[in-house]
Amino acid sequence: MATLPTFRWRLAPDGYATYRQLRALGLRPGGQDVAAQLERPRRRRGPLVAYLYRIDRAKPVRPMTPARWAALAKANAARRVCPECRRDAGYVIPPTLGTCTTCAFPDNAPEGRSWNSSPHTAR
Repeated sequence: MATLPTFRWRLAPDGYATYRQLRALGLRPGGQDVAAQLERPRRRRGPLVAYLYRIDRAKPVRPMTPARWAALAKANAARRVCPECRRDAGYVIPPTLGTCTTCAFPDNAPEGRSWNSSPHTAR
């Protein structure tokens, strides 16, 4: 088993990039294995590790097709719809609650009022 070349933080040679750096350049790893790693020492815990990929072997990011845009919009819309009352909450429903805040906390939402109305803003 071969070990990865390890560089200290901020001392990686040219030609290597992290996944985020590749994305910023409009590239993706493209199936290549991790080429090296960076280590940032910490005082009381193990070092932080960032994996590096070769830029010359990276491939361009695949463009978004209309079908992929539609699928992404549908998935994001599904995250906004409350499974209990079937209404669009207007925000992404937290997975910890599983429902909109009106359904999760029915005692806090008086009948006929929205959850964020107050007597000071009513006109």
